[in-house]
Amino acid sequence: MNVDKGYVDMPIPAGIDLRQEILRLKRERGAVIMAHYYQRPEIQDLADYIGDSLALAQLAAKTDAPVIILCGVHFMGETAKILCPDKTVIVPDINAGCSLADSCPADEFERFVKAHPDHMVVSYVNTSAAVKALTDVVVTSGNARQIVEHLPQDAKIIFGPDRNLGNYISSITGREMLLWDGACHVHEQFSLAAILQLKKQYPHAKVLVHPECPKPVRMVADVVGSTQALLNSAVNDDATQFIVATESGILFEMRRRCPDKTFIAAPPEDGTCACNECNFMKLITLEKLYNSLKYMAPVIEVDSEVARLAVRPINRMLEMSRELGLIK
Repeated sequence: MNVDKGYVDMPIPAGIDLRQEILRLKRERGAVIMAHYYQRPEIQDLADYIGDSLALAQLAAKTDAPVIILCGVHFMGETAKILCPDKTVIVPDINAGCSLADSCPADEFERFVKAHPDHMVVSYVNTSAAVKALTDVVVTSGNARQIVEHLPQDAKIIFGPDRNLGNYISSITGREMLLWDGACHVHEQFSLAAILQLKKQYPHAKVLVHPECPKPVRMVADVVGSTQALLNSAVNDDATQFIVATESGILFEMRRRCPDKTFIAAPPEDGTCACNECNFMKLITLEKLYNSLKYMAPVIEVDSEVARLAVRPINRMLEMSRELGLIK
């Protein structure tokens, strides 16, 4: 078995039904497959659970399965392992990183935090375990507003790493925050001009925008929200056309839930493709998922001291989310 490439690089037996073999191996291993909404459609279709970062963290904390196959990016696997240290957590391709997490190296962030010792640290879940270990409370795009509002009014806050999400949360809460200068390569590319052009083609379409998008894009949105919130809006709104400014993987679930509605992926600024995709999320394929179950690799490990420190802000997020009625 070769995992030097970050995934199990073994040939797939000819003629097998990958889908059925994945389901068989899942049962044999006692595994649960969790997938983010940005995964390939065929991965989402096989998953036991699909969700955004908050939902996946919550599910990882609750599952009784001894094995978690996390079809997402590396920090999601780390979060699951931190919450479930006694479980085997596998990400089928550990090269599935995150440009936003990479924009916040732990050593640089630590120096930033130490330079502002009177500030409490709020970190977006899209960070490495090492950054979470420097954090007072973790947030997601779905709960950041409520958690920031719930913090003491006199608290000075560092918010990292996403400057766009931080700017948005600051604007709607009135809380001034010291922002780390990071961004997601997917959401940073969305263009106001491209969305306005789409609005000319689809004048009745509602615009759904993730808060990781730059401010000019958010300003033309009908709804700004987390991946889950955008999905809920698509399901519950009477509108029949939607322009969606987030990673295009969510369109699979939107179309599945709302087959009679039209969803248009907002293009990147350069117009080189019809949609924005996270190249990291798309690294996970059926072949890699099959091999990860067959060979039980690659396994996610987190340094014990880092995990001990990182679990506290994650648990604080979950506790505060329950207190605020955001999760059960």
